[in-house]
Amino acid sequence: MADMQLTRLALPPLSLYVHVPWCVEKCPYCDFNSHAMRGDIPEQQYVQALINDLRADLAWVQGREIRSIFIGGGTPSLLSVAAVESLMRGIKDTVALSHDCEVTMEANPGTVEADKFAGFVAAGINRLSIGVQSLQSEQLNLLGRIHDPLQAIRAAQFAQQLPLKSFNLDFMHGLPQQQLTTGLDDLQQAIALAPPHLSWYQLTLEPNTPFYRQPPQLPSEEVLEEINTQGHQLLCDAGYQRYEISAYAKPGFECQHNLNYWTFGDYIGIGCGAHGKITQPEQQRIIRSVKVTAPTPYLAARNNYRLRVEQVATDELPFEYFMNRARLCQPAPLKEFEYRTGLSIDVIEPFLQQQAKQGTMNLDQTNWQMTELGLNFFNQVIAPLSD
Repeated sequence: MADMQLTRLALPPLSLYVHVPWCVEKCPYCDFNSHAMRGDIPEQQYVQALINDLRADLAWVQGREIRSIFIGGGTPSLLSVAAVESLMRGIKDTVALSHDCEVTMEANPGTVEADKFAGFVAAGINRLSIGVQSLQSEQLNLLGRIHDPLQAIRAAQFAQQLPLKSFNLDFMHGLPQQQLTTGLDDLQQAIALAPPHLSWYQLTLEPNTPFYRQPPQLPSEEVLEEINTQGHQLLCDAGYQRYEISAYAKPGFECQHNLNYWTFGDYIGIGCGAHGKITQPEQQRIIRSVKVTAPTPYLAARNNYRLRVEQVATDELPFEYFMNRARLCQPAPLKEFEYRTGLSIDVIEPFLQQQAKQGTMNLDQTNWQMTELGLNFFNQVIAPLSD
């Protein structure tokens, strides 16, 4: 693939990712760029740095509106209402938002307070993503979570009462010492809380985490397969549709921000360690950016927040595209590959034909789509594109 040439790139939709790096405690399974709090968060200074960071990236907007905003971390809900108001005001003063812009904030159930979250909504947050992970006390302790099951249930119930567009509950399965019955019980309790969106994904042991260095006892492959199979059926029976490998939603409540990621859209990333992906048609290239990763150097960066900006190599574009797009359950237009990557569909025609023969994709004259088999063996499906 080294000799492939770009044709004409098209500008995709644009999103904004905002990273807030602080947590009360660092969870032993987490490999995100997060830092345990040591004293008070320097809110005013950090919010001003975020806005300066966004202003420094304005050239990457290229006339587009921001279609979605995702405030992640860390634990963004540790911020005060005043800090979130200042952040949202600064964003709106700097870039144009679409009329239906989805604005998500990640929240820890242990930080949910009624007055505070009503204030976040008034500031412009219209979607919450609540990191529950489990409703079993023993599992929460093993995962190093600071909330208890009752706090998580109350957080979900409170989200139901807020004037939000939607909210998500994050749950994990394949947890230490988890059995089939406890894994399915967790999911049944999650369904009973009636979130419009449910992220349900398997715990993985990521490098550079305590769990990786000292692995806990995880369920057997047989138990994992049964949890996956029976859990999927429980979700479907409850009216949820699987639209991505680990994401389920009631019809019309899919996460627009993540859909932009998975359809190889663009996003500006601001904040400590935030990643971005930008298409530049005039230069016929796609670039990725990473911001300064630690809070103290980031705050001292003074308008030079970029740690690294690199062009995605032409022969890496097929893998980059499919690593995202193949996560989705919906059909993908063949033409989308061309205007998202600037490469001819001929480049990946042999790959698509091979996957169709193996039953991991359905393929016709205009679309391709992952099958259930393909989703279950996602890493193996896209592996040939990284050679």
